Amino acid sequence: MGSLNRIFLPSSLRVWLAVVLVWAAMAVLGCAAAAPEPTSGPEPASSAVEAVKEPPSPGPASSGAPTGSRPVNPMAGDGEINPILATTILNPGEQRVSFLLVGKKAIIKASEASVAAIYQGEGGGSAQETTAVFHGWPFGIRGAYSARINFDRPGPWQLKIVVDDGEVSGETTIDLEVVEQSPVPAIGQRPPLSETKTLADVPGVEQLTTDYNADEDLYQLTVAQAIESPRPAVVVFASPAFCTSATCGPQVDTVKELKAAFVDRADFVHVEIYDLPDEIQGDLSKASFAPAVDEWGFSSIPHWFNESWVYILDEEGLVDHRFEGFATLTELEAALKETLDAG
Repeated sequence: MGSLNRIFLPSSLRVWLAVVLVWAAMAVLGCAAAAPEPTSGPEPASSAVEAVKEPPSPGPASSGAPTGSRPVNPMAGDGEINPILATTILNPGEQRVSFLLVGKKAIIKASEASVAAIYQGEGGGSAQETTAVFHGWPFGIRGAYSARINFDRPGPWQLKIVVDDGEVSGETTIDLEVVEQSPVPAIGQRPPLSETKTLADVPGVEQLTTDYNADEDLYQLTVAQAIESPRPAVVVFASPAFCTSATCGPQVDTVKELKAAFVDRADFVHVEIYDLPDEIQGDLSKASFAPAVDEWGFSSIPHWFNESWVYILDEEGLVDHRFEGFATLTELEAALKETLDAG
């Protein structure tokens, strides 16, 4: 895998190779193609669980990017069902919560899982029951569950999850923290008016993205213009060539599919995580984050490296939906339709 990250490859090829090398069970959603790694690749894992627990570590970044390895979200247990929380930033209000469920041999893919969200703080008493739906990813063997949960207060919460996929059945729990203040734009907030680069500012699209098959429609507007536009907007932050979890390239591809269906009703913008991507040439020691990454607060998230985020903004430029990590076309389409219908 290390050598693969020194060149730009089509997203589909990078993902296929990642699966062959047994990194396909890595838990972090976030967010396209493989990130820089040491030149010696990981040893093959003997099970899906081991593959999740011990992914390759990203290599060093520049002074403008985090310098340490990006830790994997820990398993919540080592029983028959091990959950991995993919949504690390949660605030009061209705939030999308995403998680993976891993059995002893493979990712669990039951179509639904029952979820009870229970407040664990002083006084307790707040609980909500809902259903999490499994969304298979359009590459490899992975997929994740997602549900909307309305957290009525900040503090410690626990998700009690019950699932049965025919081979593995049982329950597990995930402890999480709902914080009052979000380090990144939260639902209902107006994001920073970032003056990102567009095709009008550079000679070629390769100076704006590491996407091998770039869609130039995603680089016509600045983020500021998309926010101030009278139309809803979809903004994706992702680095197709240098993502840690091999999901950012597919995430940008998914936004392209969404754009093809809604280009006459919404604006679409891709922001590459790294500035001057054409000068990096596979060496992240030359890289620094694009200014918008700092302005939107992603670089302030503890342990965040370069995973993807997708925002859907309403006609007023306010955040209507927020997706941390990989979101399928089904999820994004449903969210955008909801925003459009409310406009």
